[in-house]
Amino acid sequence: LAQAIVDIGQRRAAYRPGRPTPNTRATMQNEEGRIVDLYLPRKCSATNRLIPAKEHGAVQLNVGQVDENGRYTGEFYTFALAGFIRSRGESDACLNRLLHEKGLLTFSK
Repeated sequence: LAQAIVDIGQRRAAYRPGRPTPNTRATMQNEEGRIVDLYLPRKCSATNRLIPAKEHGAVQLNVGQVDENGRYTGEFYTFALAGFIRSRGESDACLNRLLHEKGLLTFSK
């Protein structure tokens, strides 16, 4: 009897009405027929690790370009930092390195 209950529970867990079965894949298409997804995974700019969708410690920063008068030009650079880097306390150093590589930060006096 116990084995029969386990089998029924496994079948119920495998099939849920309204959800796609494991063999089908849901895709989003626009009017032109191109496949578009709602979720695009991000990568950490410092470590190139994938940032999971459920990671709440990750941040994404947009750093704007300014002209010689200090006015925003409409262009920006996007940096994503994983919670792994932030929890180790290295986000400041990593962001300084990334900004220096883009030429947005100089270390000269």
